[in-house]
Amino acid sequence: MTQQQALQEYVLRLADSAMILGQRLSELTGKAPAVEEELASMNVALDLVGQARNWYEYAAELIDDGRNADNLCFLRDAHDYRNLLLVEQPNEDYAVTIARQFFFDVWHYFTLKSLVNASDERIASIAAKAVKEATYHLRRSSEWVKRMGDGTEESHRRMQNAFDILWRFTGELITPDDVDNAMFKAGIGPDPEQLRQDWLGMVREVSAQATVTPGAEDAWMYMGGKRGEHTEHLGHILAVMQFLPRAYPDATTW
Repeated sequence: MTQQQALQEYVLRLADSAMILGQRLSELTGKAPAVEEELASMNVALDLVGQARNWYEYAAELIDDGRNADNLCFLRDAHDYRNLLLVEQPNEDYAVTIARQFFFDVWHYFTLKSLVNASDERIASIAAKAVKEATYHLRRSSEWVKRMGDGTEESHRRMQNAFDILWRFTGELITPDDVDNAMFKAGIGPDPEQLRQDWLGMVREVSAQATVTPGAEDAWMYMGGKRGEHTEHLGHILAVMQFLPRAYPDATTW
């Protein structure tokens, strides 16, 4: 794989992960446990979709095969998506939704914080804007983890259960592959070992305050999302998300 190909893959990973999580959060419209949380979830979803748009536009320029941002988002099949497995997991109850968001937000924050200093000016520019939003996202999700984990007996049980369910998908966030390593060597992506330490450190810190126990670092993990191997959930997400663009591929707005 050339450096150019690795860069394309990396940008698509950022785009796809943000887009799919934004789509997941949008499913909470009318279903969140409180009006305030529905508004907050939709705001996070809009932030992520906006970030995804910026990444897709850059990816389209890098790939340069005639496709635009909309084509990359709405006209690719599941095996062409490069999102993290974590973000495609179902909302389940609100504790699972929050735990999923928290695990992602920690990774997202430290990744974007590093990308601000990327040697690629376009990536650095997109990250500089996105990290401001990611900072708020992390503050919100970590506060909810602590509030639910150290709340009532029932809320604690649900948050611990959410951690137990989702932990198996977190290894992919901090286990580098050839693309991650290539981006680090090129001065673009974060140091994989530093990202791992930062992620684990913050997860442990918030977990301790929330009185919940994260999984073991050496636990068996599901992997593969970054190379196009997904759970069955992604197909269902895309069936909803891509229906109109695929049904009316020549439609235009007016």
